[in-house]
Amino acid sequence: MSLSRRELLTTTTATAVSLSATAASTAPAPRTAPADAHGGRVRTGFERLAADGYALLHGRRVGVVTNPTGVTHELRHIVDVMHADPRVDLVAVFGPEHGFRGTAQAGGSEGRYDDPATGLPVYDTYGKSGQPLADVFAASGVDTVVFDIQDVGARFYTYIWTLYDCMEAARIAGKRFVVLDRPNPVTGRSAQGPVLHREFASFVGRQPVSQAHGMTVAELARLFNGEFLSTPVPLETVLMTGWRRSDLYDASGLPWVPPSPNMPTPDTALVYSGTCLFEGTSLSEGRGTTRPFELLGAEGIDGRWAAEAEHLGLPGVHFREAYFAPTFSKFQGKTVGGVQIHVHDRAAYDPVRTGIALLVTARKVWSGFAWRPDNWIDRLTGSARVRTMIDAGATADEVVAAWQDELRAFRRIREEYLVYG
Repeated sequence: MSLSRRELLTTTTATAVSLSATAASTAPAPRTAPADAHGGRVRTGFERLAADGYALLHGRRVGVVTNPTGVTHELRHIVDVMHADPRVDLVAVFGPEHGFRGTAQAGGSEGRYDDPATGLPVYDTYGKSGQPLADVFAASGVDTVVFDIQDVGARFYTYIWTLYDCMEAARIAGKRFVVLDRPNPVTGRSAQGPVLHREFASFVGRQPVSQAHGMTVAELARLFNGEFLSTPVPLETVLMTGWRRSDLYDASGLPWVPPSPNMPTPDTALVYSGTCLFEGTSLSEGRGTTRPFELLGAEGIDGRWAAEAEHLGLPGVHFREAYFAPTFSKFQGKTVGGVQIHVHDRAAYDPVRTGIALLVTARKVWSGFAWRPDNWIDRLTGSARVRTMIDAGATADEVVAAWQDELRAFRRIREEYLVYG
């Protein structure tokens, strides 16, 4: 008996994710607003929706899942814009991790409240999925859920799983779902890194997706609907114009609003899909500094780490011996030693391979290296393989080689859902 692609994608073993490159998806294609020409800068999904007079939302009671990144070129928040426009019946806002207005730190949210600027009820989605989240949508009185959040291109960045959870909850609650697209700030050129094994699923990875997915949120929504949801949600996506897969964020002409407190710049996003792995270790990942995920270190580390990493000759990046004192999180108020990552060729740079190389070299030069006791690294990488291989003395190249078969399979599936050139 042959399996559908969805069945294959949701079936894993201890060492690989089963992905079929040839079986046909049974999910209907989502409705997608057509792209149009637009003079030389990126026009976001919201800007195209507004320019079309909000036709997709006509006669609908609308709720928006968003955060501080949901802004126009003029830095007006889309909730404020839609609330002031009589053509939109905006009745609710749904806040993810860090909250709608962005007042909460990592692992926090704003709770249920009425937004002082608009008077709209704001519902907390953080930590909710399935029926409990469907109940929130039902209680809000909306019939259409709109999603507009800036992603950063990494599987373990939780907003793409907020998207997934909201799609699933909208399906359960019988709601329509609209995704307003924004750029992948680190390009959409390629998927990189290990693919999640289903037994390691969590809020930093619900489904078998590669560590750096190389997709936009609209493309991910199409993937989720076609491959992972048990029954597709009525989905419509409003695409960007002016964005190419090879574009980094500074080519977009869009203002950068930090999607979360520790993602201050597009440079942070560029390294994040590799160096966030240090959350799963005894080292600081740079939280509490002005360069989170670019600065890494711990007490007792000296210049040998930077020298060892630089000796590898990794493409597009140099490593500088660095000392810093985090103001919060690991090693708060203590001076630690480590490295600062300096990307000098963004096209050549591979963040996932770099992250693995830094784990391998840190373990080699520093006797205090340890994994977090809960093996959080396995959730971040999507399996126990990276941890066990590094503990066994594998080189970075050996670790990277170990996931190539499943990555190639994921890339074939991913290709069907890409909509930009």
